[in-house]
Amino acid sequence: MGSLERKLIHAVSRKGRGLWTSPRCFTVSGDSQLLPLPSQARVVICGGGIVGTSVAYHLARLGWTDIVLLEQGRLGAGTTRLCAGIVSVAKPISIECQMANYSSSLYQQLEEETGVKTGCVKTGSLCLAQNQDRFISLKRLASRLKVMGINCNIIKPKEVAKLHPLVNIHDLVGALHLPEDAVVSPPDVNHALAVASAGQGVQILERTSVQQVLVEKGCVTAVETDRGSIKCEYFVSCAGQWAYELGQASETKVSVPLHGCEHFYLLTKPLQEPLPPNTPVVIDMDGRIYARPWQGGLLSGGFEKNPKPIFTEGRNQLEIQNMQEDWDHFEPMLSALLRRMPSLESAEIHQLVNCPESFTPDMRCLMGETPGVSGYYVLAGMNSSGLAFAGGAGKYLAEWMTYGYPTANVWPLDIKRFGNLQSSRTFLRHRVMEVMPLLYELKVPRWDFQTGRQLRTSPLYDRLDTQGARWMEKHGFERPKYFVPPGKDLLSLDQSKTFYKPDWFDIVGAEVKCCKEAVCVIDMSSFTKFELTSTGDQALELLQHLCANDLDVPVGHIVHTGMLNERGGYENDCSVVRLSKNRFETSVQWHCRYCLQLLFFSALNLIGPRAMDVLAELSYVSMTPDHFPSMFCKEMSVGYANGIRVMSMTHTGEPGFMLYIPIEYALHVYNEVMSVGQKYGIRNAGYYALRSLRIEKFFAFWGQDLDAFTTPLECGREFRVKFDKDTDFIGREALLQQRQDGVTRRFVMLVLEDHDTELDLWPWWGEPVYRNGQLAGTTTSSAYSYTLERHVCLGFVSPPLGPEGLPTPITPDFINRGDYEVDIAGQRYPAKAKLYPFSSLFTQQKRRKDDMELSNLQGK
Repeated sequence: MGSLERKLIHAVSRKGRGLWTSPRCFTVSGDSQLLPLPSQARVVICGGGIVGTSVAYHLARLGWTDIVLLEQGRLGAGTTRLCAGIVSVAKPISIECQMANYSSSLYQQLEEETGVKTGCVKTGSLCLAQNQDRFISLKRLASRLKVMGINCNIIKPKEVAKLHPLVNIHDLVGALHLPEDAVVSPPDVNHALAVASAGQGVQILERTSVQQVLVEKGCVTAVETDRGSIKCEYFVSCAGQWAYELGQASETKVSVPLHGCEHFYLLTKPLQEPLPPNTPVVIDMDGRIYARPWQGGLLSGGFEKNPKPIFTEGRNQLEIQNMQEDWDHFEPMLSALLRRMPSLESAEIHQLVNCPESFTPDMRCLMGETPGVSGYYVLAGMNSSGLAFAGGAGKYLAEWMTYGYPTANVWPLDIKRFGNLQSSRTFLRHRVMEVMPLLYELKVPRWDFQTGRQLRTSPLYDRLDTQGARWMEKHGFERPKYFVPPGKDLLSLDQSKTFYKPDWFDIVGAEVKCCKEAVCVIDMSSFTKFELTSTGDQALELLQHLCANDLDVPVGHIVHTGMLNERGGYENDCSVVRLSKNRFETSVQWHCRYCLQLLFFSALNLIGPRAMDVLAELSYVSMTPDHFPSMFCKEMSVGYANGIRVMSMTHTGEPGFMLYIPIEYALHVYNEVMSVGQKYGIRNAGYYALRSLRIEKFFAFWGQDLDAFTTPLECGREFRVKFDKDTDFIGREALLQQRQDGVTRRFVMLVLEDHDTELDLWPWWGEPVYRNGQLAGTTTSSAYSYTLERHVCLGFVSPPLGPEGLPTPITPDFINRGDYEVDIAGQRYPAKAKLYPFSSLFTQQKRRKDDMELSNLQGK
């Protein structure tokens, strides 16, 4: 520790240990502990911090009247009391930006609505960049924020100095200025939300601990507290870092994967020239620190590289207290602060605050109904952004409970993205030590977590690893990205980070070439497979109701279909094979698994024109299209292994086969395929090659291009909807209405022009799309097409709103006649928009599909 830091520490005032001037404990009338516990309620919310009160507030605004909010200590006495009070929209993904933007507006209006002072001051914020890569990331963020109508500007270092008098700009290359960002007093905002909720009938009881949630037949029935039980239909866990243990406390355990870490920030006394309250917040991610004005001085914290996990054993504290100071641990952040603001050398430190924050395995909060218990909702794991997210997250969760879905796509935050496998305490402890530093780490596209890996692996993992596989992780499952050829520098390749042309470019290109000219094997065992069987027609009837496409097909046929919601949006996109009259196999997402039996198969995708030759040798069966037509399934022998389900389909649009193999046969079948395939030029390929192939073929993937707000009509899949059958499938009425009214947005392919792959920034996803100079949509995925030798983006475009501000139907003419540009970090590149793929393969099939879809569109 340097002399300056010692000087500052010796100057610490040991007086006045509290951070915020907390409001009085909230009570409905008198002492809340004496209020009787109601015997029943429609909703019980656990947690009286800003997240819990936000959920109560928004449910009450949506007309819910029978709500009880329980707080084990005093209202807002947990993490909310020690929160830094910054509300910024500079967040990694769009849904988080939307939540923060709504929160900012809500906190500003609460004071007028309730008469409670919230301490809200519109300071704006400055996100600093010390290097070009960080500057690029800020430019990409700015492009995304402008799409949402959020005011922001990329500025030069000299402009930073004008906006903030203390910032040292000598090592800066630029910054992002967000003028609408604000600071608030978190306990006061919490109090205002509680006052507004109580005014609408919400009962708030302090000093009442939830012990467990009672569940019968998979549904919430009651909440057991230290003062008795409350019968209820819904339970909402807003218990913050205690949400994990609360989920594990009940007889029916609920997985809430989060873990606490210590979080430090310091407070200075008022400076010699006190900082005005509207001084901008400074976010210096390269220095790993943030700073905001506080009572004429400064509040500054950060996210260190060596975080300290907490509360892994023992009973929870009733109320969170400021934990032990650790100046040695805080020293790197203090040094970074002094480098950024050297004039603070003469400042006196008021206090070093150490408070707990909860973090999740992927740095995104947990929201929604748990997959195992109906009526059990969670909103927790805020990753040190609870204040910024609470308003918007509370709104979306309340909508979810009221309407069955929120008004925005919250899939990236849905708790169903995790399973029980991410609830291991060891996994969470190790992952959270990586997650916390990553909050301010520069993240280039397609970065991967390093901890908690090799949790779920294919039987082929070791075999592929020795052949140079580089791995990515999806839902805890290891997937090969690409295979490094012998002689390549593995270490430098793994550590390369860029927004430009990546080091794996040529490797993936060679895999793509092999897929097109010979044959490749992709291990796709991570695709979840399910089987549905019945004694009668129940399996078919259920799937006909769940699926938009017609599954009443001959045995052996494969049907590509969506499983839709009531609005016609995709809840899942899958392929279903009819194995026998009453037996079907499909792949579905986690939140559909409750209705199907999980199958334990390995899956190999053989892609390329020589795939049929390889399988023909191994099975002694002709695999030509005449004998094995496209989208067909046969159970056959491959090598010595019997009972292999072979499907004439791929996920790339190239010719090939998918093999579903019982796990015990996986290694044998793989070895046989690789051995026989040598004469045909076989090689391994990974998901990066698959991504390039599927995007150039205009294949949409669920979770990237398709979501719960996207319908088949919007992405050119009307021909996969059984409109001509008298079958009542989920979403039918919504699709019929949309077909009558016309779609207001359309999935398109955008091929970049005048874009230098070697020198220009690459598109990845989320880039704004402009038509004739006006914002028209965003990209959802992109990849370099080695066939077209240029970048291809997929995304949605919409026409301008009508005269009354309402969406207007889109036509092929609108798409075909526009001049398009894709914005990559503030620079626009011209692009050709297409409704259909450029590929010359399967020309006749494509032309038939084009004619059918164009006639449908033109008939609207």
